[in-house]
Amino acid sequence: MSPSPAAVAHAEERLRLAAATSRAVRAAWLEVDRENIYTSWLGILGRVLTLLMGGQLAAAQTTEPWLLELLGADPDQPESDRLDPNALVGVDGGGNPLSEMLMAPMWAALRMVTKGAPVVQSMARGQALLDIIVRTAIADTGRAADSVGMISRPSVTSYVRVVEAGACSRCLLLAGREYGVSSGFARHPRCHCGMEPVTREHRPKPTSVETVFKSMSDTEKKKAFGEAAVKAIDAGADIGQVVNARRGMTTATVFGRKVQSTTEGVTRRGIAGRRSGDFKKVPGQRYAEARTPRLMPEEIFRLADDREHAMRLLRQHAFIV
Repeated sequence: MSPSPAAVAHAEERLRLAAATSRAVRAAWLEVDRENIYTSWLGILGRVLTLLMGGQLAAAQTTEPWLLELLGADPDQPESDRLDPNALVGVDGGGNPLSEMLMAPMWAALRMVTKGAPVVQSMARGQALLDIIVRTAIADTGRAADSVGMISRPSVTSYVRVVEAGACSRCLLLAGREYGVSSGFARHPRCHCGMEPVTREHRPKPTSVETVFKSMSDTEKKKAFGEAAVKAIDAGADIGQVVNARRGMTTATVFGRKVQSTTEGVTRRGIAGRRSGDFKKVPGQRYAEARTPRLMPEEIFRLADDREHAMRLLRQHAFIV
């Protein structure tokens, strides 16, 4: 299936948001004192965290207006089943606190310095990792918001993968494929592909990866597939066999855990914590936490038996309020 212009515009808006957030964070990284990397980064970390959380919230807040514009109001959707954008802010796609993830670039730079690498090279490595973390976090937040927003609408039966311009070969092979509304989204670090809902009235037009391949320029083909792969495909080789797109793609973020849960919002003050009702006192922490892990949307979609089950879990873990 081929995405509509509105879905492409929605995906591209998220891409621009991720790029803008990355630029702002990169500017902060360049302020790090290279003679005192650890302490300097700690002093900047609060501002970086604010920038990234702001980008996450902006990404999540675009979901409901986009769905309303694309599909109109869903008369069968209860008013209470609405996405809470704030529930997706402050953690990465695997449920890990952003404050922890944002320490990784600093540690990466320090490790290289201690091994004797030039400071300039070490800081460049840290900056590259920071860029991956920021762009992946924004993209994952946006996709999670879209997933929750779509599954909360009874009229949405499935979704189509929306592939950005310049996507990798693995993503291009999945372009236009249709998945169940509660299916996890296969992605890789810095993947900015999106999704478009499918309803009885709204069905994107069919397409194929061969059609996408033929529409690409020679430069685009070589960049996405590699020169050798392009020659093989032009000679009649099956694109899927050449690319083996599924390998290396996962529904779990590269920084995630086996079970994607989060500690955000699980205290007595958080919505998810209050819905759990079963708390434990954690040594060294002020507030008690829920005993049951708070699952991330990706993990919920992976575990749910059906749509109703997914909706129950989304309500239970306070992504729908």
